[in-house]
Amino acid sequence: MNSSEAIKELEKLSIEIKDTFGSLHTDKLNFKPAENVWSVSENLLHLAEVNQSYFPVFKDLEKGNKKLPFIAKIPFIVGLFGKMILGSVNPDRSRKMKTFAIWEPGNSDSARPDLDFFLDSQDKLIANIKANAKAVDSEQIISSPANKNIVYKLSVALEIIINHEKRHINQAKEVLLLVK
Repeated sequence: MNSSEAIKELEKLSIEIKDTFGSLHTDKLNFKPAENVWSVSENLLHLAEVNQSYFPVFKDLEKGNKKLPFIAKIPFIVGLFGKMILGSVNPDRSRKMKTFAIWEPGNSDSARPDLDFFLDSQDKLIANIKANAKAVDSEQIISSPANKNIVYKLSVALEIIINHEKRHINQAKEVLLLVK
């Protein structure tokens, strides 16, 4: 996925989120059908936290501070990690996944800031992609914000982010169907 394709896709997802959740009352956004199920608001907060975790990666690329583990020099491993993670964030949600602790959503008592927080993080992510388009399009390798020993191409990271967002949008829509 190149930088312009990623930007277009993220912009479409922002519109979908505004259209789907933007006019909902706080009660509906914070509704949890079960203790172990995230509310719409928690899904959006989680996505914002994932987006923000990539900002230091982009900043390091801009500054030329790309520090990668030895494993990043093995193309097979880089490709394998990318494929595995991309497969795990499939939007169809056929398998439930546990997130890394750094991406757990905080406890929210007000959904509106979470929606705004997500949309702001999405705008900043798009700005970072624009500023680093050359790195995206040249297949730069990065370390995951969750674990420096997990390495994949930046272009694949954007596919992961986009599929992950689609996955959580679907999850949030499922929660809305259960709102009483």
